[in-house]
Amino acid sequence: MHPLHTDLGVPPAVNASGKMTALGGSVLSDAVVAAMGEAARHHVVMDDLITAVGREIARATGTEDGCPTTGAAAGIAIAVAAVVAGTDLARIEALPDAGDAPCEVILPRGHSVHFGAPVRQMIALGGGRPVEAGSANKVSRDHLTGAIGPRTAALLYVQSHHAVQKGMVSLAETVEAGRAHGVPVIVDAAAEEDLRRWPGTGADLVIYSGGKAVGGPTSGMICGSARYMAACRAQYGGIARPMKVGKETLFGLVQALRDYGTEPTGDHRARMAKLADRLSALPGLTTRVVGDEAGRAIHRTELTVDPAAAGRDATRLAAELAASGVHLRDHQAATGRLLIDPRPMKPDEEEQLVARLTALLEEGTR
Repeated sequence: MHPLHTDLGVPPAVNASGKMTALGGSVLSDAVVAAMGEAARHHVVMDDLITAVGREIARATGTEDGCPTTGAAAGIAIAVAAVVAGTDLARIEALPDAGDAPCEVILPRGHSVHFGAPVRQMIALGGGRPVEAGSANKVSRDHLTGAIGPRTAALLYVQSHHAVQKGMVSLAETVEAGRAHGVPVIVDAAAEEDLRRWPGTGADLVIYSGGKAVGGPTSGMICGSARYMAACRAQYGGIARPMKVGKETLFGLVQALRDYGTEPTGDHRARMAKLADRLSALPGLTTRVVGDEAGRAIHRTELTVDPAAAGRDATRLAAELAASGVHLRDHQAATGRLLIDPRPMKPDEEEQLVARLTALLEEGTR
């Protein structure tokens, strides 16, 4: 632990939640830290570096070009600005006022999510006007195409655990609708692991986080056609200026991209099954191993909390653990369920989690 953790009064957290922005994204590899440290020792022409990093993003994603960002949220704003204003400097400098340019960004209502901030707000920052198609639990291709009009600038598809998974129009149908109407498709695939899959769907602009699955510093990237990536970079002369990326982050992102996929990630199912067995003996817990709700190759231990037997409900249990520095995945706490994500946890941190849960439940129910 660095002395600054003590000086600032912010000790390291045990992260059993996932690669979450609220917990600092990823723990960086030595190679990524070294690349960032080296970048900090030199000056560089930033426009040249951003262009070069775009080539690295393109190589990793199998696209024509890329544009680095401060994060996936910034990527949404910049991608929207790119389809609204293109490379027209007057329009770029007028944003978020789109003037008479088409600016409506259509998204399924079930994809109008809050990921720490509303996706609608990211659209608005880029000069777009969000238009929600269909209902929260039912959006068809007809809903989507029915919303397309002369003011439509793009279709947005959010691939995320935050989004409604049932009853939504598919990405394939979204791309088909975009092609049929000459409207570009933007995909927010922030935490997705397969960097080539989503551009391979035919989407025009795909957005990833650099600090989640990729394991880089807090950052993001957009990839797609050379035309749209030139427009994305042009936004650094407008709304993207307060979202500019530092040279250290860019070097770290490139190193993470070059290393991505070279280290085996392993199958966590067996590890999570063992953990589920251990925790099933605690009062008030029913455990099992579950797959990722958004279809990624992630398996987690699910804890279903019986308030009567555990002495508190799932929401309170998660809060008590967080107060002690142990953070579970609590998206479904209102339904009595908590999840343990294996990816960020070191073995000693897993033991800390077990010890803290044991102390809370065994002592709290005596």
